Amino acid sequence: MEDVIIIGAGPCGLSAAIECQLQGLSVRVIEKYNIVHSIYLYPTHMQFFSTSEALEIGDIPFVTPGDKPFRHEALAYYRRVASHYNLQVNCYEEALSIDRKPEGTFTVRTRTSSGEELEYSARHVVISSGYFDHPNLLGIPGEEREKVTHYFREAHPYTGMKVAIIGGSNSAVDAAMELIRVGAEVTIVYRGEGISSHIKPWVKPLFESMIDKGRIQMRTSSRVISILQDRIVTESLTDGTTTELENDFVLALTGFRPDRKLLASAGVQMSDDMDKPVFDPETMESNIPGLYIAGVVASGRNANEVFIESGRGHGRLIARHIMNTPSSEA
Repeated sequence: MEDVIIIGAGPCGLSAAIECQLQGLSVRVIEKYNIVHSIYLYPTHMQFFSTSEALEIGDIPFVTPGDKPFRHEALAYYRRVASHYNLQVNCYEEALSIDRKPEGTFTVRTRTSSGEELEYSARHVVISSGYFDHPNLLGIPGEEREKVTHYFREAHPYTGMKVAIIGGSNSAVDAAMELIRVGAEVTIVYRGEGISSHIKPWVKPLFESMIDKGRIQMRTSSRVISILQDRIVTESLTDGTTTELENDFVLALTGFRPDRKLLASAGVQMSDDMDKPVFDPETMESNIPGLYIAGVVASGRNANEVFIESGRGHGRLIARHIMNTPSSEA
């Protein structure tokens, strides 16, 4: 019997594990992939918007040469933190269900990468699963083609190719800037009327310059309505006119959404639109006593409601509440 089982080994899940462990609680972390898998899925050369200090967990300094760290530095940092605290992380093991027993404890059923199904008992459960497994789909003809991806890793495979980027967030801008460096012909198709105000301030002037110079084509107030093998069809949201563009690859960088299935199966109450779990923001406890929410899974439709710098504090609230709950046997 564990005191706490945490589902998800992202930064917020690791932070919750550390905070609980520091209180003397026995902790096991269940992770479907590798630790901080969401960061692993970021573009290879991505630089964070946040400072390294804002990404720290467990009071372990995140020392980097620059103010804003890169993806590879974050991966090394979180590996080091998990090792420092000797966290028990079961990687490549997927949580399938959470059942609360009449006496108030929980049974967590999992499946390993080899297909073996296991069961664990715990007094408390923290759900800190991420959202990168579930991209926001466009729902248009051709989205299933091999030339379409919702993940951008690096520019090299697109050298000299005609690439359409759907979206106008930082991920779209960063991808466009990398792509033009390898000679790709880049067209951004964005529903907004202009460049997003949330673009990284140190990137925005360079991006605007590339548009002004014609290095990047940008179609605002537009959407892609069909993806064909050698072209895409766009539609203007102002007058409804359509345009066909030659195309080799499509990067549909339209964001991601958290997976709610595990929450729902555990009986966690959702908001009226079934989009956001109901929990006490002072303790992060859901409507199920002893079952807590941490990290981005606590957000609504917009996953950007919760960042690492805000979600990393959830673990401290959870640990404090567990220790202050009279029924806790820890």
